[in-house]
Amino acid sequence: MSDQATAHSSVHSLKSVPRPSEKRVPSSSPTASPNSIVGKDLASPQPVPFSAHFFDGSEAVARKAYLKALIGGCFLVIVAIFGVFSIYWGSLWRTPVTTFPGWVVDFDGGIVGQAVVRDLTTSAPPAVPSRIVWTAVPASQFPGGPQQVGNAVVEQHSWIAVSILSGSSKSLEACYISPNSTYNGSAVMTVYASEARNENAYRVILRPAVQSQLGSISQQFALQAIPALQSDNAINMTALLNTSPQTVLTPIGYIIDNLVPFDEPVATAVTFVGLIYQLILAFFVVMIAFGAREVSGLNMSLTLPSLITLRLVSSFLAYFIVSLFYALLSLAFKLSFTRKFGSSGFVIFWMLNWLGMLSTGLALEALITILTPKYIPFFMILWIIVNVSVAAYPIEVLPSIYRYGYAVPFYNLSHASRCIVFGAKNTVGMNFSILIIWTAISCVTLPLIQWFVRRKDVQEVQAKTQRSPRGLEATTDTHTLQPGRNI
Repeated sequence: MSDQATAHSSVHSLKSVPRPSEKRVPSSSPTASPNSIVGKDLASPQPVPFSAHFFDGSEAVARKAYLKALIGGCFLVIVAIFGVFSIYWGSLWRTPVTTFPGWVVDFDGGIVGQAVVRDLTTSAPPAVPSRIVWTAVPASQFPGGPQQVGNAVVEQHSWIAVSILSGSSKSLEACYISPNSTYNGSAVMTVYASEARNENAYRVILRPAVQSQLGSISQQFALQAIPALQSDNAINMTALLNTSPQTVLTPIGYIIDNLVPFDEPVATAVTFVGLIYQLILAFFVVMIAFGAREVSGLNMSLTLPSLITLRLVSSFLAYFIVSLFYALLSLAFKLSFTRKFGSSGFVIFWMLNWLGMLSTGLALEALITILTPKYIPFFMILWIIVNVSVAAYPIEVLPSIYRYGYAVPFYNLSHASRCIVFGAKNTVGMNFSILIIWTAISCVTLPLIQWFVRRKDVQEVQAKTQRSPRGLEATTDTHTLQPGRNI
């Protein structure tokens, strides 16, 4: 019995001993109330999801954070409007600020040629969107005749040229004396131009200017010739007006020979507007690759050399594939690539756009590391505007500050595309070289920026592990920091 009593007493004593997780509270303590925990929860209730209003007192902290982010972001947008968009607006304001150079070549040498050269080179230009400064170039410099003048325009030695046909004066004088119903004064002057060099300059500036000037010259020549014809007894004005009235009304005229026409409207997509889309596609690839590294955790698990190699190889391969389908889109819409390089034109166009995406996209790929997705769109806006501002109109007639455009990707992409598609002047070698230089610069800056950011990441991880021994074990288990590991 004593043993049973002892055992029962032991069990009772064990039940009375508090467990490690239990906290004995004296009954006299106010906290000993069984409703104390509930009362504590009621004192600081947890917010119910989807139940608050914007101006509730409980949302003060969230409201402040929201307004700070929204107002700060809108302020940056306003800064971008005046600091970045003004670059593009400035390229269109009062364009052109300088005149286009033009040639006038007199193969005639008679009264017609002399009158045209004199009026073009000495008279004040008419009120048109711009003016052309004409220079008289001796016909002896063009032994090949007017065709050689046209070739010089195609090779971009001059923006525009006027050629006076040989024998024009003699033909006109002969028609005055012996009226000829087939006389055509419009053949006297031929204007050579290349629309594909820059369609905006040709359509908006050059063609209106030359039409106004040569039209005025033709009218003045006719008015000045009529008194002389009336006073010349050798000329029968009645017979002349009846048989060949155009000889009196329009003795001289002109035709415009557009040597390299911009005759494929879909080409606008690859010479201007499509360049913006191409950069946006490159930005998509940058964001996709960034998200993939974040989701997979490779940013923190790979060594620095491995991470840099991954980013560069991924970009080169991704742009290689995307640029192929970008080129195929133009091919699907029947854009011709055979005028200059034959069947190789499409491959050259593909490689051009591959380098174009690398030159613009790798810059974004490098900077997103330090700017983060939060601020990279602001650089992208700057990157687009800086490129677009020098692609609409010729750099030669823009303010001198835009001379940087010769070195930016869009300008070189546009010029190389014009050569491939329309057969304009061949500058493809130089254009490819500049795009390769941009790509090489990004291949250098990307590792440097990644190295700088990795140093900060390593310092942050080391600081956390020093504060928490358990964190050190977790970090070493995930191979983020191991003794002797190359980070």
